[in-house]
Amino acid sequence: MSQEIEVTLPKLGESIVGATVVQLLKKVGEPIAIDEALLEVSTEKVNSEIPSPVAGILKEILVVEDQEIEVGSLLARIDVEAEVGTVQCDLKEKIPPQSTPSEGKGGKEGIYSPAVLRLAQMEGISIDTLSQIDGTGEGGRITKKDLKHYLENQNQTPEPPSTQKGAEERVKLSGMRKAIADNMVRSFYGAPHASVIIEADVTDAMELIAREKARFQESHGAKLTVTSFLIQALTKALQQFPMLNASLEDETIVIKRYINVGIAVNVEKGLIVPVIKNCQERNLVSIVKAVADLSSRARENKLAPDEVSEGTITLTNFGMTGALMGVPIIRYPEVAIIGVGTIQKRVVVREDNSFAVRRMVYLSLTFDHRIIDGIYGCQFLSAFKNHLESFSGI
Repeated sequence: MSQEIEVTLPKLGESIVGATVVQLLKKVGEPIAIDEALLEVSTEKVNSEIPSPVAGILKEILVVEDQEIEVGSLLARIDVEAEVGTVQCDLKEKIPPQSTPSEGKGGKEGIYSPAVLRLAQMEGISIDTLSQIDGTGEGGRITKKDLKHYLENQNQTPEPPSTQKGAEERVKLSGMRKAIADNMVRSFYGAPHASVIIEADVTDAMELIAREKARFQESHGAKLTVTSFLIQALTKALQQFPMLNASLEDETIVIKRYINVGIAVNVEKGLIVPVIKNCQERNLVSIVKAVADLSSRARENKLAPDEVSEGTITLTNFGMTGALMGVPIIRYPEVAIIGVGTIQKRVVVREDNSFAVRRMVYLSLTFDHRIIDGIYGCQFLSAFKNHLESFSGI
């Protein structure tokens, strides 16, 4: 006798409350095998397939493409020869966290989600106007999608004739890019950013890498890079200035005694940030191996959810593209991010007034000014520089 299994969206990580449906991969009435991809969803960083937990016939699909769904939302029903139940399936390709927050509930009762209120504020929509919008959420409450639909209708005016037809291309945001955009807006407008920049001499570290890279590769099977030196120096500085290794929850500062450093890795569809955990317990060799392993699997889209979650601070190396310096945006809910520029040979004046050619790099610190004072940030960045300049061996 055919029975019905309900498939729901599983919890994707500690900080994940929802996702966006990117693509439906099966049609109603089609047979589906166990572990066969049912649909594709997106959080901030990765598009991933959700497989069927059972074999059977797809009876009903309850979501549509571009729909924002919460953890626990019903996705589909499958007819099988089994007991009736609800299955919260696992992801076929692991999905990292850092998605935007759920819509929450709001509407004519005067209760609006933070996402709705933030969008309304950005667009100049008053509370009175909000109360006139028809909501499609539970109990007629307004969702972010409802507000966007209202704004689109308000802004519909005839477009003037184009004088350069064919000279423009319109590209719809991918689920991954939309999630990144939403998270960046949330972080930038939710936390007052402040930045400081310092110059560091990495000549000794670069000479050490050149001298030891072949032996290190042979002994440990991993490539020795400056990123690992940066992470170790960063870890030492954070132990001296722990307020930068924290998060802000309502009116409480949560200082993390574990140091989990996220490293931004460029992939085909954007950036992904694998996290090297417990750096305070690692030596340089362990950090080098972790950087090599996580970076490689990030580019192959083979990271597990816990490998891109629970970061406490992020390091982004835009110097890889030749950029001299930059001021990155903090990754919520972290309170600081480190930017690394390109390493260049420059002539510097030494303490004895002699000239020397040294390998120099600009380091930037962007921090949440709600909990970090400028002097504290400057002191931390100086400590980071000093640790980076003091390497003498592996």
